[in-house]
Amino acid sequence: MNSNIESLYQIAQKPTRTIIGLMSGTSLDGLDVALCEISASGEETEVKLIEFETVDYSEDIKLEIRSVFAKQTIDFQKLVLLNEWIGILHANMILECLNKWQIDADKIDLIASHGQTVFHAPKILHQQEKFPNATLQIGDGDHIAVKTGIITVSDFRQKHVAAGGEGAPLAVYGDYFLFSKKGENRIMLNMGGISNFTYLPTSSNPEEVFVTDTGTGNTLIDAFTKLHFPNKSFDQDAEIAKTGSVNAALLESLKSHDFFTKSFPKTTGPELFNIDYVKKAQAQSNTTNISISDLLATLTRFSAETIAEAIHFVINTSIYDPQTFTIYMSGGGAHNPLLVQWLKELLPCTFAKTDDLGISGDAKEALLFAILANETVSGGKSNFGKLKGIPSVSMGKISFPY
Repeated sequence: MNSNIESLYQIAQKPTRTIIGLMSGTSLDGLDVALCEISASGEETEVKLIEFETVDYSEDIKLEIRSVFAKQTIDFQKLVLLNEWIGILHANMILECLNKWQIDADKIDLIASHGQTVFHAPKILHQQEKFPNATLQIGDGDHIAVKTGIITVSDFRQKHVAAGGEGAPLAVYGDYFLFSKKGENRIMLNMGGISNFTYLPTSSNPEEVFVTDTGTGNTLIDAFTKLHFPNKSFDQDAEIAKTGSVNAALLESLKSHDFFTKSFPKTTGPELFNIDYVKKAQAQSNTTNISISDLLATLTRFSAETIAEAIHFVINTSIYDPQTFTIYMSGGGAHNPLLVQWLKELLPCTFAKTDDLGISGDAKEALLFAILANETVSGGKSNFGKLKGIPSVSMGKISFPY
């Protein structure tokens, strides 16, 4: 037997696996590194978060990624080079974290790498009949495995697409395994660059679980904050937006895109929701001269209303009293007081954070990819039926270090 296969077999048999989960989202802020201890699998999964760190991206790293990020026309050589470069970069960041935590690499069983999404192209967006759903994440897993000496599971989204999904949101699997609870209707709302949520019904029946993207989360707010305030990467505590007023004409124009009329579940990304999207809406609504504070207030309201309308779809189609739903928030948007205030006004639900369930909202996405890697080697038995957008598959490609 190949020694790598033997090592993987032994890892799969362990009662508890030590897994590093990695996540770098569309905000391009940095790499989330979550060191987890995971036992069992599927609905029996138990997780302990041991360490967590966000390793910030330098401006140089952000510029390199943005040169290919969400663009239909790029330098193809740059994309190829970045695939390898980001893998090495992420490997070095892992080693730096392990050194900081004073943990030897040989104590880690697996690395679970989401990679860096550079283009998301579900059919709902590309609208080309002969082509399937597609998505691309770079940051080669082989480079991570070789550099760190740790077996690496990566490129999770491709199996999801191959099995009929759109490659997102993948949080649904970990959300169900960790947070489903009989007797409570839970909505796990993640507000990153793009917002998505998982509905976990009170029955805990996996065939009743629902997941979808809702549209923009922080991506437009962040983009225009950076555009007008180069020294700011986001509107901290909504300080700028809170001084402005929502422009009704612009808000209506922002919400007029046919993405919002398409059936759930669906996915999207900054390929649609970007600076050009907002500028077109401003031109259509004659609001190109509004103040930056009014613009940020309107973009924040845009996120709030589209999130709330998507959640209302679930509430209105369920048989349960809306007041029995609890929304557990995570992601950067959970720290935006204006966004959270408006959500509370728009939705008849109880609000909390995933921190209240024992999982840091900031670490949640990286931790969920660690769970997916755990399923790759030790699980894969859960059945979500024939739910659209939730194929019952094991995901991830395995890269050996030797």
